[in-house]
Amino acid sequence: MTGSHVELSAQDGIYTLVLRRPEALNALSTAVCRDVAAALARVDQDPAARALILTGEGRAFCAGADLREREGATPEAIWAHNRAIFQIPLDLERLPVPTIAAINGLALGGGCEIALGCDLRWAAATAELGCPEVTRGILPGGGGTQRLPRLVGLSRAMMLILTGRRIGAQEAYRIGLVDAVVPPEELLPAVREVAGAIAANAPLAVRFAKQAMRYGVGHTLEEGLALEGELQRMLYATEDCREGIAAFRERRAPRWAGR
Repeated sequence: MTGSHVELSAQDGIYTLVLRRPEALNALSTAVCRDVAAALARVDQDPAARALILTGEGRAFCAGADLREREGATPEAIWAHNRAIFQIPLDLERLPVPTIAAINGLALGGGCEIALGCDLRWAAATAELGCPEVTRGILPGGGGTQRLPRLVGLSRAMMLILTGRRIGAQEAYRIGLVDAVVPPEELLPAVREVAGAIAANAPLAVRFAKQAMRYGVGHTLEEGLALEGELQRMLYATEDCREGIAAFRERRAPRWAGR
């Protein structure tokens, strides 16, 4: 699938979604948001999907909202643009398969918020991340004020959001904003290796594990444990569970059926 602003490809169940608007640092226009939404819907509908890698073309992962689109626009039109950006991290969180942001360069504003919506974040050593919205008279309205404190803690999130400053990949790693930092030329191979390790596991188990963790962070421990138990009980009845036990007993690699 190749749209005017994105490219979606798949190999062995691993999807790669590339934002392709390098001349604008992959800024999020309404049209880009629409193309991303369509690509994520396609992954969601594929039962063979195992993981999704999200990255950008050129020197940016995503520079955030396309502010040129907002020049002269009404508050209602700007709000509609904001809602289109806001939906992308939600769709990433709700996607049944794990998602990995391969942050190849600038990830600012809405671009940082999209990365926050992914399950894992790997960054090139040259990447920069930040939420500079307050320097433009707004706040991080793509979920940044809620996801960033949950990931790095309230005080660190306050520092980043209230100053609006950028941080480098190593500092982002130090505070827990990204999971790993690698040389730029190694970013996609490293992320594909992680995606491959995920894809090699039992697909239903991976999907259920993501569902349980995503649910748990927004609910009480008791509610999270209840869902975990329900999902585990469902997995015990699957063909893959029986195959996992048999493969362990027979000392061979499992052959997952996804059911």
